[in-house]
Amino acid sequence: MKKLTVILLSLFATLSAAGQILRVDAPEGRIRQYGRADFSVTLKGSWENPFLQEEAALEMLLTAPSGKTLVVPCFYVEGESGAESRWEARIMPQEKGRYSYCFRYSEGGEAVSTSEEAVFEARRPRRGEHGILHVRDNWTLVYDDGTPFRGIGENLCWESRVKDDNRFFAALHEQHERFNYDAMLPAFAKNGGNFTRFWMCPWNFPIDRHDDFNNDRYEPSDAYYNPSAVARLDHVMALSEELGIRVMLCMGQGDVTADHAFFLSEEARARMRNRLRYIVARWGYSPSVAMWEFFNEIDNIQFYDKENPIPAEDIVAWHTEMAAYLKELDPFDHVVTTSISHRDLAGLNDVPDIDINQKHIYCATETIPSTIHRYEAAHGKPYVIGEYSYEWNWFKNFGEFEAGMVTDFRRGPWYGVFNPTPVTPMSWWWEWFDEKGVNGTFRPVRFVSDRMLCRGKGSFIPVAAEAKGAEAYAIRCGKRTYVYVFSPEGKTVEVRVDYPLRRACVRALDADACRFVRQGCVRAAGGRIAFTADASRDGGVVFEIR
Repeated sequence: MKKLTVILLSLFATLSAAGQILRVDAPEGRIRQYGRADFSVTLKGSWENPFLQEEAALEMLLTAPSGKTLVVPCFYVEGESGAESRWEARIMPQEKGRYSYCFRYSEGGEAVSTSEEAVFEARRPRRGEHGILHVRDNWTLVYDDGTPFRGIGENLCWESRVKDDNRFFAALHEQHERFNYDAMLPAFAKNGGNFTRFWMCPWNFPIDRHDDFNNDRYEPSDAYYNPSAVARLDHVMALSEELGIRVMLCMGQGDVTADHAFFLSEEARARMRNRLRYIVARWGYSPSVAMWEFFNEIDNIQFYDKENPIPAEDIVAWHTEMAAYLKELDPFDHVVTTSISHRDLAGLNDVPDIDINQKHIYCATETIPSTIHRYEAAHGKPYVIGEYSYEWNWFKNFGEFEAGMVTDFRRGPWYGVFNPTPVTPMSWWWEWFDEKGVNGTFRPVRFVSDRMLCRGKGSFIPVAAEAKGAEAYAIRCGKRTYVYVFSPEGKTVEVRVDYPLRRACVRALDADACRFVRQGCVRAAGGRIAFTADASRDGGVVFEIR
């Protein structure tokens, strides 16, 4: 990107000051609302570690057209202490109009240099740019511009590893040309997916790990944050933006052990605050960051030492503190979440600054709808099933129960579309399902979900429905009613649905063609209609009634 160099005078720095902002390079040309804008700052400062805000910190102070003040954390790029160094700010203007801004540099927690105020104009966004996602209600997320969103999701948590420890599928999982984000993400988007989950862990985006990655994509480095891991996440996040895929970024604890001391130690908490600061500074601008997730299955971390589990109150207190810090830190107000496997921690679902609660469900896919309703009623927050599948055991041969695996894979997303969750349940075992050739499952789900969002303008009204010997769910979106029927035995069943009009046209989803086909018209009796559903299709069948 070409830069327009602006020479700035410091308001607070003097010749003898510890630090001084020397220059700001601002983007040349248009800055768009909902578009990325990068600012480069050259300064002279003193530190031992520029990634620790206690030693050195740069912030961009933004005043939006509405008058709202934003503090954007910046990140160190290169340069030595005592000499010129380069830092960057990445922003997304969430309002259209005139912004004013300056940069403030601090050492030891005290401001030592502030740049002169400058301005820029955020022009209208490009088509398809909507901003950052936020919670709207239990059914949907919403972009800055008011556009509602529902995620059609699958876990794509990591790329292939050098050595996989699965007894039956190691050879599959180690196919590097196939299971990498440059291949998986475009295929996922082509199949209708728009929401996924990434892990930051020792073998995937290991930004604070120096070596021993079990992944040839990363290079050993003594740098505080690993340059190859940072560059990989830069690339993959940009690819996700290009493809319109939104991401739950599971940040984890970094390259340290999450033991009891981790949740109590001030040193560990300070390390985490600095890690969060870097993550927000570098990737917080991105519309593809849908959610910050603190941990994968925090209850399994709690019980890692079964004889000495970490007290739940200490983990909940940590989440309370860190969620509040993350909300204060993140000027773009992304959604915050964390996850459990199957054991609740008392108080975790009620942490004020955790926006969405979630758990993982295995071997019990049929419980997904009731689980979502129960947790939302109990805690007043949206609920997401971050992982699900027919089986959880890594060391079983899935080929022995392939039919059950595939059926659950296919019905899980429909449970999400027809129940109050902003993201459909996200299946695990992405390599295995790719090998089975069933990823086309997401295309009709996305087709119906988008149609429901459009017809109802983001409004979803549950409607009473029943089918003997089968599950039935019905939702009213605008003037149309949508019905999902799942028969475990794949039988033809009679469906009864509450309907306010005297006559209804029933259309069945042709899942292969992603279109609704007229099935017939029926008359209502007693405020209900009845029609026959051929539920022989694996994973269920969907109807549109008008």
